[in-house]
Amino acid sequence: MKNLNILFAGFGGQGVLFAGKIVAYAALIANKQLSWLPSYGPEMRGGTANCSVCVSDEAIGSPLVTNPNVFVAMNLPSFDKFIDAVEPWRHCYRGLQPDRQESGAG
Repeated sequence: MKNLNILFAGFGGQGVLFAGKIVAYAALIANKQLSWLPSYGPEMRGGTANCSVCVSDEAIGSPLVTNPNVFVAMNLPSFDKFIDAVEPWRHCYRGLQPDRQESGAG
């Protein structure tokens, strides 16, 4: 299996950390090596949030994903912030919530 270095990014409350946990649990069930590293601001909801998930057959040296080969952005500011770090020709997904302003104010 090729190493997966996944970055989920968005606003708090969009399920960014939960999505990372789902991938981590799936890797655990599949007997893979994994790391799950959340990062979020002090706000309860609406602040920035991102989550690095590494999945591999081999030991993982660092849990921090700086050049993801899979990137999931839940909003435009997160997409703009991290898109340049994504490995060339890799997978990027962007989802927007039409009922929520892109600025994070809700």
